[in-house]
Amino acid sequence: MRTLYHSWICPFSRKVRIVLAEKKLAFETVIERPWEQRPEFLALNPAGEVPVLVEPDGSVLSDSTAVTEYLDEIQPDPPLIGKHPLGRGEVRRLVAWFDVRFNQDVTVNLVGEKVVKRQMGIPGGPDSRMIRTGYSLIRDHLDYLGWLTEHRRWLAGDSFSMADIAAAAHLSAVDYVGDVPWDAFPAAKDWYARIKSRPSFRPLLTDHLPGIPPPPHYADLDF
Repeated sequence: MRTLYHSWICPFSRKVRIVLAEKKLAFETVIERPWEQRPEFLALNPAGEVPVLVEPDGSVLSDSTAVTEYLDEIQPDPPLIGKHPLGRGEVRRLVAWFDVRFNQDVTVNLVGEKVVKRQMGIPGGPDSRMIRTGYSLIRDHLDYLGWLTEHRRWLAGDSFSMADIAAAAHLSAVDYVGDVPWDAFPAAKDWYARIKSRPSFRPLLTDHLPGIPPPPHYADLDF
């Protein structure tokens, strides 16, 4: 049995969970608090970051992009990166867009300030300047996401791909804290509704952080 060390609210962990479910690969999970820097966890990944996947033979993989591309290679059905070079390039471009730019602009400013700092026990509460920045920048990203879905069936083209998974992983984390203005971006909302209905995504909607409940619409497929 594969073991995934992950954090509930971490979008990079969520990305791996969705891929494992899409590939129908059995796995068990271990909740990890990476800021605790447990020696046993650091032995698996000296970088001290989640997600970490441990294969049945004891092989260890870390970094969400490395893990998800590995899973796509060992279980090619369904293909999530693409079959042709140009298509794979576009999928990877969009994965990087959400894992790097969206993460820096939005996830860190909203989820990091509202949830992660609290989990880590950092005193002082959320930084209002960072939250305002996240609120402002998420609108640009939702506008771009909506433009993509109006011109394509899915974000990277005609097929559901790793690009959709990366985007949904980050947005679901931000949605957990109620900070996605869905009603102002109907095209993005329609795309996310399709994501929420996928069997691979539904387990994420049952996640509940102790002491930090999600908004009522979080698990609603018809939000």
